[in-house]
Amino acid sequence: MQVILANPRGFCAGVERAIAIVERALEKFGAPIYVRHEVVHNKFVCDDLRAKGAVFIEELSEVPSGSTVIFSAHGVSKAVREEAEQRGLKVFDATCPLVTKVHVEVGKMRNQTREVVMIGHKGHPEVEGTMGQSRDGMYLVETVGEVAGLKVESPDQLSFVTQTTLSVDDASLVIAALKERFPKVQGPKKDDICYATQNRQDAVKVLAEQCDLVIVVGSPNSSNSRRLREVALTRGVDAYLVDGAEEIYPEWLEGKTRIGITAGASAPEILVERVVEHIKKSTGAMVEQLAGVEEGVSFPLPKELTLE
Repeated sequence: MQVILANPRGFCAGVERAIAIVERALEKFGAPIYVRHEVVHNKFVCDDLRAKGAVFIEELSEVPSGSTVIFSAHGVSKAVREEAEQRGLKVFDATCPLVTKVHVEVGKMRNQTREVVMIGHKGHPEVEGTMGQSRDGMYLVETVGEVAGLKVESPDQLSFVTQTTLSVDDASLVIAALKERFPKVQGPKKDDICYATQNRQDAVKVLAEQCDLVIVVGSPNSSNSRRLREVALTRGVDAYLVDGAEEIYPEWLEGKTRIGITAGASAPEILVERVVEHIKKSTGAMVEQLAGVEEGVSFPLPKELTLE
């Protein structure tokens, strides 16, 4: 049996930055540090930050006056920013810069009196944050079917943006349906789906060609992790999403000869290492790594949190 590791996998630059912001804030200001929503969608990461003194909340009303609050990597609406300002909370923004880019795009589109269609998953915090960049003139669609029923005020003044963690293939189908229904619709100058999402999905496509089972390390509420499993499944390969090695069932491995392993952009490498060790111990598998894209991307921390 062989275990084949996808590359790239695991943490992206936006996740690394978000976690570092929480850790630096705890070092500098001490616990508790309040974080609106899970800073990234990974149980292991959030449990670790909780142990260090982070308190995860969903509403700013849960934050005591004068406290420090961090916005998660998924971004927040304008209303949340205004509420934090009105309450005088000290804010550090861990919004991924690639999500901020989408927020800026929405602002420019609305300033040009263009209506905006957001392609994304209803209820996801990134979608809620992006939809909250404008009080009106925005529509959310998730599927090609929803495009058919979409009613807009000004079809000639229509733009679209996408959630950064979508399936690249699924998004392209929805975009094609939008363009067919609204021929004058305009997209952003540069694709909104982030480099890390694209690269990890491309790596799983390569993995799926060589494996008869794919295990994705990531939490079930992680959009990009779920998409990785879907990418493998659509290529006819058995695929499972696990938070850790303890969730792997022995029967998954029965009769398999090549097991591919990857990790969502919010899953730390230590969890991948534990999964590999678990499979090696139970099967005696050999391990190899696929070659892949070297990302080399990093995002700066807020100046107040940089080490002196």
